[in-house]
Amino acid sequence: MMKKVCIIGIGLIGGSLAKAIKKTHQSEIVFGFGRDRTRLEKAQKGNVIDQYSTDIGEALDGANMVIIAIPVGSYESILKEMKPHIAEDMVISDVGSTKVSVIEAVKAVFDGALDNFIPAHPIAGKEKSGFEVSGADLFVNKKVVITPLENNNPESIKMLTKMWKGVGAEVDFMTPQSHDDLLGMTSHLPHMLAFSLVNYLISQHPEASVYAAGGFKDFSRIASGDAIMWRDICLHNRDAIVAHIKGYQESLNVLVDAIDSQNKEQLESLFREAKNTRDSWID
Repeated sequence: MMKKVCIIGIGLIGGSLAKAIKKTHQSEIVFGFGRDRTRLEKAQKGNVIDQYSTDIGEALDGANMVIIAIPVGSYESILKEMKPHIAEDMVISDVGSTKVSVIEAVKAVFDGALDNFIPAHPIAGKEKSGFEVSGADLFVNKKVVITPLENNNPESIKMLTKMWKGVGAEVDFMTPQSHDDLLGMTSHLPHMLAFSLVNYLISQHPEASVYAAGGFKDFSRIASGDAIMWRDICLHNRDAIVAHIKGYQESLNVLVDAIDSQNKEQLESLFREAKNTRDSWID
C-alpha cells in the first residue's frame, strides 16, 4: 500500500480516481490539490478525498504518486509550480486526453525530460463534469493507455500499471503519437461532430430540439462535455483532429453523392456495412 497519493484537480476524473483508490485501499491517504478551497472542502466532506491543500508544496510532500487531472492547457503552469517539490522517487503521471503536447510541456519545464513522469490516459468519462458526478467504478473494464518514455524507470511503470489495474482498468501501451492519432479518431472527432451538430441544429431552427427524438439525444449527449477541457484538447491535438475532420468530410461527400444520385445500392451498402460493424462491437 502506498502512503500518500496526491491528485491535482478534483473534477470528474480526478474525483473518480480518488474514490477508486480509496475503495481499493491502495493508499493510506488520498490527497487533493486545487485552487478553490471551498470545493476541496466539499470534496473532503463528501469522502472523495481524505485531505487537501491549495499549497502545492504541502500537497506533494511525502507523496508516493502524483496524478495530474486538470485540462492539458494548464500542464506547463502546474509543472512549474511542482518542480521545486518533486522528490526523486515520486511517480508522476496524468490523465490528459493528448500525450505529445503533454510531453512537450514536461520537456519545456524540465529542460528535456523528467524521469519521474509517465504519461497516461484513462479512456473513461461522462458528459457531466465535477466531482459531484464522480464514481469509484468509472474505470472498471475501461482502457487506460500508458505511453512510457525511454527514460522512465521500469519499476515506476509497474507501480503505475498496478494502480490502474487495481481500480479495475485494462492497461494498454502505445507511443504518444499513436495515442493522439487513435484518440483523435475515436474520441476527439465524435465530440467535434456532436458540438457542431447541436450548433447547426439551433442555427437552423431555434426550437428544433423540441422535436429531436432519442437518436439525436443519444448522438448529441457528448456535446455536454466541459468546454474548457475540449478547447484545450483541440489546441493540443490540432493536427490529428483536423486531419480526421477532413477525412470525415470526404466520407460525407460520398454519402451526399449517393443520395443526390439516388444510388439505392450504394446507400444500402453504406448503411449495412456501418450497421454490421456497430453490431459487432456490442455483441
